[in-house]
Amino acid sequence: MNDVLRAIEEDRKAVLALCAQLPEGVWAKESGCPGWSVQDLVSHLACSFWLAVDPAKLPDPAGLPAERAADLYVDSRRSMTPEQVVADYEQVSRKGLEMLAAVADQDFEVPLGDVGTYPASVVPTAFAFEEFIHLRFDLFAPDGPLEGEPPPADELRLAPTLDWIEASLPQQNANLLEAVEKSVEVRLEGLCARTLNIGRGTDVAAHISSDSLAFVRWVTQRGSWEELGVRAEGDPSTLETIRKLRVF
Repeated sequence: MNDVLRAIEEDRKAVLALCAQLPEGVWAKESGCPGWSVQDLVSHLACSFWLAVDPAKLPDPAGLPAERAADLYVDSRRSMTPEQVVADYEQVSRKGLEMLAAVADQDFEVPLGDVGTYPASVVPTAFAFEEFIHLRFDLFAPDGPLEGEPPPADELRLAPTLDWIEASLPQQNANLLEAVEKSVEVRLEGLCARTLNIGRGTDVAAHISSDSLAFVRWVTQRGSWEELGVRAEGDPSTLETIRKLRVF
């Protein structure tokens, strides 16, 4: 099992451990995803694995954008009990890991609608990203209803999350980035430090420095630069565009 699959497996264990100790009243509380309860969020995680394992288990999205299709899937499962949702997640995530392991070293192209088109070997990072952000940012405070410390954000789990962001950001923000005529250097500090170049060409129009965990928050539109201590300098119009980037 490679590191990406290990990251998914570790966060899968964390989700199941968390679900096993949630009080009954918490399941209906609003999560950090607007319109979704805690139960809906766990149901969504299961649906993502069903898309890999057997999409026929979910309603036909009929060409809906990915995020609207996700609403459709979650809505179709709201009659399930929390116990049923957890059992479903446990089962399908185990099957999903087996399927992801089979494509982890493959490079055929996988079209994911408006999410983008990626080599099969990149697809597991999307699952690592999704579990990372929902588990830490949408279930736990300040955006989620759960108090206390979320599961650790270590290098094993953060690295594939950043890999997915780096791979998906240009495709998911293609229209927005048309306005960026030069490149922007984004220096990530702290855990899994790296430098990203966003935009076109070799001329750099702006520089941004951000803690890597803060970067995951702001590039998923879960926090502002001011709140997260992001430092930026360069062309104001370019920076204003970069603020609007969103990865899902």
